[in-house]
Amino acid sequence: MSGTMIGLLIPLLGTVLGSAFVFFMREEMPARLQKMLLGFASGVMVAASVWSLLIPSMDMSADMGKWRIVPAVGGFLLGMAFLLLVDYITPHLHVGSSTPEGPRAKLSRTAMLTFAVTIHNLPEGMAVGVVLAGALQGAETISMAGALAMSLGIAIQNIPEGAIISMPMCEAGNSKLKSFAIGSLSGVVEPIGGLAVILLASLLTPALPYLLSFAAGAMFYVVIEELIPEASEGEHSNLSTVGFAVGFALMMTLDVVLG
Repeated sequence: MSGTMIGLLIPLLGTVLGSAFVFFMREEMPARLQKMLLGFASGVMVAASVWSLLIPSMDMSADMGKWRIVPAVGGFLLGMAFLLLVDYITPHLHVGSSTPEGPRAKLSRTAMLTFAVTIHNLPEGMAVGVVLAGALQGAETISMAGALAMSLGIAIQNIPEGAIISMPMCEAGNSKLKSFAIGSLSGVVEPIGGLAVILLASLLTPALPYLLSFAAGAMFYVVIEELIPEASEGEHSNLSTVGFAVGFALMMTLDVVLG
């Protein structure tokens, strides 16, 4: 199996492993653990956005001089706007919330939770795909080892995310097997999104710096809109801060050491 396929599939494996927690843990995840995991996921995504996406975007545009910031800023804002639009037009329900968001729709709670997870996972798949695309195109600032480090970092944070997804599915009245299946399938959007970005980047090579920062903006949107509010709400929010620090440090280390 090529390095590209491995890079695309590793994050999905992390989601599947995390979703399997529903078979081994109590029906309700301890609040302290959930806060820690949400913070950890946030830290990984922020570090990946900076070291693996925004900095390479600017490095690839170095010949623009001071204007090398344009692709990074433009793509970042477009990524934020894209997720904002998807969030606005898609009926969904965030984990831990009882109030649906987006347009009104006669959908089950399980379906809306699944849509929320899909919105969440899409930018992660895009991020992995665009870094792999950079490595495949021989970008000086992105190596295949660095791309696989990005994939591994996303996979590690997908493990707790998989558990955070599958366990509320079970609490919503689904069987453990169905909750595991839904949680696992929610990660399928990542390799699909990653492959789509690779194909797009191969057709639009000059747009690669914009695609890198676009993925960063999309990831930041998820962190700010979903993960941090959930991690900071109620008691034990200090544990989410600890989790963020650990996740950020881990992803930064993976990118620098393996990249």
